[in-house]
Amino acid sequence: MNLPLNIDWQQILLHLLNFVILFGILFFFLYKPVKDFMDKREESYKKQRDDAKNALDEAERIKAEYEGKIAGAEEEISAMKAEAGAKTAEERTRMLEQTKTEAAGILEAAKKRGEIEHDKIIAEAQQEIADIVTTATEKIVLSADVSKSYDEFLKSAEGNAKNE
Repeated sequence: MNLPLNIDWQQILLHLLNFVILFGILFFFLYKPVKDFMDKREESYKKQRDDAKNALDEAERIKAEYEGKIAGAEEEISAMKAEAGAKTAEERTRMLEQTKTEAAGILEAAKKRGEIEHDKIIAEAQQEIADIVTTATEKIVLSADVSKSYDEFLKSAEGNAKNE
């Protein structure tokens, strides 16, 4: 069966059959495993992309949560500072009042001690004045008596000397 242009149909059919067999073998041994590998790889990349997206979403959620906690902590710190400031002011006021009370007590005690010292000094001064006056009076009395006695002695001595 020779056709013009030397085309042998039997050869064409055999080549076609070989091609189909080769294609079937290649499809069975290469295409399916390669396609399965590519599908698995595509799934793996999709899974990695989804995991990365989930991780990013989770990170953003955690970030928002921490920012909320930080804002809450800052508010709590501000409240604690305000409370500490109020307590400090209250304690300072209390201590000032206590100090004023103690100072008033010390001042009052000092005034009392001053009055006692004043009275003591005045009493001592009066005693000294009395002693001085007594001494001076004794001296005056004694000196008056002595000088009077002396004058009388002299007069009597003169009188006795004239009489003699």
